[in-house]
Amino acid sequence: MEAIAEKQVTDYKKVGEAKKAFFESSATRGYDFRKKQLKKLKQVITDNEAEIIAALKQDLHKPAFESFTSEISLLYAEIDDALKNLKKWMKPKRVSTPIIHFPTTSKVYTEPLGVVLIIGPWNYPFQLLMAPVIAAMAAGNCAVLKPSEETPATSTLIHQLIEQNFDSNYLSVIEGEGAEVVPAAVDAFRFDHIFFTGSVPVGQKIYEMAAKQLIPVTLELGGKSPTIVDATADLKVAARRIAWSKFFNAGQTCVSPDYLLIEEKVKTAFVAEFKNAVVDFYGENPKESPDLARIVNDKRMKALKQFLEVGEILMGGQIDDDSLYIAPTLLDNVSFDDQVMQEEIFGPILPIITYKHAAEIKEVIAKNPYPLSLYLYTKDSKLEKMIINQVQFGGGSINNGLIHLSNANLPFGGIGYSGIGNYHGKSGFMAFSHQKSISKTRFFYDNNVKYPAYKDWKIKFVKKFL
Repeated sequence: MEAIAEKQVTDYKKVGEAKKAFFESSATRGYDFRKKQLKKLKQVITDNEAEIIAALKQDLHKPAFESFTSEISLLYAEIDDALKNLKKWMKPKRVSTPIIHFPTTSKVYTEPLGVVLIIGPWNYPFQLLMAPVIAAMAAGNCAVLKPSEETPATSTLIHQLIEQNFDSNYLSVIEGEGAEVVPAAVDAFRFDHIFFTGSVPVGQKIYEMAAKQLIPVTLELGGKSPTIVDATADLKVAARRIAWSKFFNAGQTCVSPDYLLIEEKVKTAFVAEFKNAVVDFYGENPKESPDLARIVNDKRMKALKQFLEVGEILMGGQIDDDSLYIAPTLLDNVSFDDQVMQEEIFGPILPIITYKHAAEIKEVIAKNPYPLSLYLYTKDSKLEKMIINQVQFGGGSINNGLIHLSNANLPFGGIGYSGIGNYHGKSGFMAFSHQKSISKTRFFYDNNVKYPAYKDWKIKFVKKFL
């Protein structure tokens, strides 16, 4: 066993060193190379759309519509945005220079980091791995990809697509149990950046591993993302949008509404509209609907079933272990001491908390601070401003759900417990880049103010111009 473990470490070291050599050859730095590779990746995805959708169906029972819109089309948008803006992003930026340094000019050069490790989650196993890969490619890096072992069909397909279409010294995939593979890879080779999407506990372990080698990280984590509905909201529209955003991918979304915080006087009316929306979307028996995904595995089913042991079920609650099915569920009368209000749910269960006065909203959110996302349904502009300006959260939407993460122009990431750093569009490019500052002074004039002897007039000059 020791020999096998040693061989594994040696293999990871070779993988990293081969990429480092390729990177240091400057092969990935040029605009033409980056553009070519991004176009190739888009073509690979286009040519294999059916296979990607089939793999996601096998792993998560995802409807084809959800697979295309959330796992494939978002990647097309990311690639197109990078191709459109890459030359501008790469161009050195001239910045102003204090006059005391005349005749000096200053520029900021954006350069790739080197060899990066990108670790993907199981809930959107294709998109949430490949989106940061696109950013890393656009920034001129080499990358090692680690797909989730929880979604084996998608992981295998990703491995095949990368291996068959890209130079292994540029991009490659490692598979296996994350708890074994990632520490072995990080111990064997010092990556220049680690990008991780997943749970807070695992993110903490990644951070600890990276800290030992001073490896910078981007951590896209989670948290309990609140959805707030006040009495001014259009309850029918709000109910439909919340039901869609909650039960999309069977609630297995890092930015899914994790609990409903609703003004008490409209709770009954909202619940009625919510039930109507679920029936409209999935029929009287959601289990028979082709449009509702399933829970990823037995381990997650066990965790979700524990959440249903408390409170009062207002809708749903039906379970079928054999098909990994949990019905869209509304859960009332829960306590903040209950497990369902302590952990991120990651399933089709929506607990309800009520409030009477707007001042209570911040107090409730503070019980689970720094959510990755927040959603507010209201026509009250004062409440909107209060939430945006006074509550700390990663990002969100007003009168909608999930959609903020689909805009490449909006940086996506958490704060505090919900993550470190952000990506999408230019933000992703910058996450995998280093900004190198350069000043350049011409020879025709040599400013002697900085040289000894330090006369009194020099101090006066510096005070005036520096």
